[in-house]
Amino acid sequence: MNVRRLIPATAALGAVALGLTALTGCSGSDAADGSGGGELDVVASFYPMEFLAEEIGGTHVSVTTLTKPGVEPHDLELSPRQIGSLGDADYILYLKGIQPAVDDAIAQSGAKNTVDAAELTSLEAHGAEVDSPDHASSDEHEEHDGAGLDPHIWLDPVKYAEVAEGVGTSLAKADPAHAADYRANTDRLVEKLNTLNTAYETGLKSTTTRTFLTTHSAFGYLAERYGLTQEGIAGVDPEAEPSPARIKDLQHIAEENGATTVFFETLASDKTAKTLAKDTGLRTDVLDPLEGITDSSKGDDYLQVMESNLGALQKALGAK
Repeated sequence: MNVRRLIPATAALGAVALGLTALTGCSGSDAADGSGGGELDVVASFYPMEFLAEEIGGTHVSVTTLTKPGVEPHDLELSPRQIGSLGDADYILYLKGIQPAVDDAIAQSGAKNTVDAAELTSLEAHGAEVDSPDHASSDEHEEHDGAGLDPHIWLDPVKYAEVAEGVGTSLAKADPAHAADYRANTDRLVEKLNTLNTAYETGLKSTTTRTFLTTHSAFGYLAERYGLTQEGIAGVDPEAEPSPARIKDLQHIAEENGATTVFFETLASDKTAKTLAKDTGLRTDVLDPLEGITDSSKGDDYLQVMESNLGALQKALGAK
């Protein structure tokens, strides 16, 4: 199966057009030295954007990320130096709705050459079942995820491939001298994401249960893609505190659906997950939302960690 075939032609073209609209005022003379003799200075907001920029840009880009390894990206606060770097960048790749501080800094920087990955695919609402005044006000929720839209698109290999296509097209526009290389690099990355998608489809096709519990409701797109049900302890905000009613609901859900594992992540506290697991007799394991790569990550890059996530899901769901 080819990931490209999973993307309706009109939707893909529309997404790319939106990305190119965002990349205003960028030409060969604006990018690097305009003749292909220098690297494009790229600023990425956090790891999933950094990975795309490096894989697609290759040797023609110099990528700086605003979010250092080990920093929880949702709560990132930018230094004055980082804010200043936005105005000097040749190209900025970010995902609106995941990091309010970054969104605000980009809007105030006046930077013209920006690409919002959220405009390169379609966003949906996930995690609404755990939203309540007990752990987040509606204003906080809107600030985080764009009025209820889930920004965690990179955890679905098909949606991530859509974004990769748009990034490749926009980089080619920003730096026409290396357009052929950007297109070739995009093709190679999309093929890798196609292989990953096939592995998930095959590996999760037959399981004992289709329900998994997680502290961070970041896996809505992944669950929808592969016919699973995500039950989040908290909402899309990993630091949100669940209500007692939600904890009680999860205990019933786990029992009724044969859930075996409560997943937590590497960049946020595992306290709630371990408490719930102890109360219900469930196991705990890591399901990495891939918001950053650290020494404790189960892999060196996006593809390796996604493969590790697949193995964790197969074990938890009783894959046959």
